[in-house]
Amino acid sequence: MAKGFNRFRSTIRGESNFSKQRGRARRFNFSRPSNTFNTRGNHRIKQIDTGDLSRLISTTKDTAILETKIIHQSFDEFLLSNRLKQNIINHGFSVPTPIQDQAIQPILDGRDIIGLASTGTGKTAAFLIPIIDKIFKDPQQAALIVAPTRELAVQIQEELRVFAWDLRIFSALLIGGTNIRRQMFNLQRKPNVVIATPGRLKDLIQRNKINLEDFSIFVLDEVDLMVDIGFISDVKYFISLLPAKRQSLFFSATIAPKIQGILQSFVSNPVTVSIKEQTALENIDQDIIKVNDKHKKIDQLHDLLIKEGFDKVLIFGRTKHGIDRLNKELLSRGFKTGAIHGNKNQNQRHRVLQSFKQDEIQILLATDVASRGLDIPDVTHVINYELPETIDDYTHRIGRTGRAGKIGTALSFVE
Repeated sequence: MAKGFNRFRSTIRGESNFSKQRGRARRFNFSRPSNTFNTRGNHRIKQIDTGDLSRLISTTKDTAILETKIIHQSFDEFLLSNRLKQNIINHGFSVPTPIQDQAIQPILDGRDIIGLASTGTGKTAAFLIPIIDKIFKDPQQAALIVAPTRELAVQIQEELRVFAWDLRIFSALLIGGTNIRRQMFNLQRKPNVVIATPGRLKDLIQRNKINLEDFSIFVLDEVDLMVDIGFISDVKYFISLLPAKRQSLFFSATIAPKIQGILQSFVSNPVTVSIKEQTALENIDQDIIKVNDKHKKIDQLHDLLIKEGFDKVLIFGRTKHGIDRLNKELLSRGFKTGAIHGNKNQNQRHRVLQSFKQDEIQILLATDVASRGLDIPDVTHVINYELPETIDDYTHRIGRTGRAGKIGTALSFVE
């Protein structure tokens, strides 16, 4: 972990000087004034200028990493079904991550859980593995998992299918942007696991197509993001419909004051698992790119993308229209790109994500819809073509690279 930052003055002309030490960010001293813009919280903050960004990077790198002792050295030490253990091995898992190590057994024991963990810590498997085992051993149980975004919901279902292979566990995915009638049909088949986004779940509840009383296990995933993007009232509504006798699993990176009320009504005598692990950020070289002429900003990006090593690049912008314009420009320059944002329908977003995961395209452009929860293997670079609004947004964006022990690079354009 970097204990501090080199302080020096520098000007980048056309390209970035990469940090020579892993996890250490360069600090540049520019005097360009910042502008203001609205944030999600309806208050105004300064647009992150170079000094702000240096402090932002410093915050992500100076956060203490808690060394968590692993109690279970392998998944064999949990009393899981043999078929499930084989599926875990086939998925490439061997030693549990800290949150898996600490959460799986309490979930198997029927305890409520509050899981506090950063992105990339393996929390999806931490709740899926014990849920699958419980349902396999008692098919009368059923689980409902609520996730904030379509992409995260799809990813959870994909991971569920891997772990539940050949275990006769059927799942239904309830998300917007796809055929609701097909989802109604799937619900009639009484799935063992339902994975839903808040908007579509509320719609189907109001159509009397799903009854939350039918579920014995409930998972709220990435709760802080659900609150951030305006689903807090929906979450409270869902909780009001839950049966009194249930197992409740709550996962969030942080617990803001708004979340406290949700917690009190959701969990009962919970086990708290807090993993402040930031190994992904440890493995990321962070740097700043100075834009001397905003009209040549796209040229600076072009010059970076043709460099050796920029094999799989995720570029973030703030607006849907800005991402579309940048995507069109890069396509015209011969790059293999794709874009995802809120105006794309679910099939379009899924196709682009799959193309990026399978290396059919080199560059994925996205708004912050892709900054949370998505596990995209082997991303070499994250580029903030437009700066994020908050420290949390920055942390989640750059957490798409440097995963699974690999080294990644995060670059941020500063005008």
